[in-house]
Amino acid sequence: MADDSKPVYLRLREIIAASILDGDYADGDLLPSVRAFAAQQGANPLTVAKAYQSFQDDGLVVVKRGVGMFVAEGATRRLRETERSRFLDTVWPPVAQQIRRLGLRLDDLDLQKA
Repeated sequence: MADDSKPVYLRLREIIAASILDGDYADGDLLPSVRAFAAQQGANPLTVAKAYQSFQDDGLVVVKRGVGMFVAEGATRRLRETERSRFLDTVWPPVAQQIRRLGLRLDDLDLQKA
């Protein structure tokens, strides 16, 4: 899902979101510190802080001063709903069009490899 045209903080946000949706971090779990995540991703800590701040602004992350940042209760559900809508509105239509154009059938798609 890497898109070099996107700002780095948005790409980092996508990595965090995917980790939440994949179950690496559940509601209530502590997220890596800004410094730790920056080191892991080879990113500037200020850029990571901006990505985390965007999650906080959206109510998906809560900060416990002196402790760290945690996935907010209900964040996984809300994030999944948002990502489903984005997928169905922007990603799926051209994919569906290409499927029709190529005459693919459901049998042709090996969904186990996805």
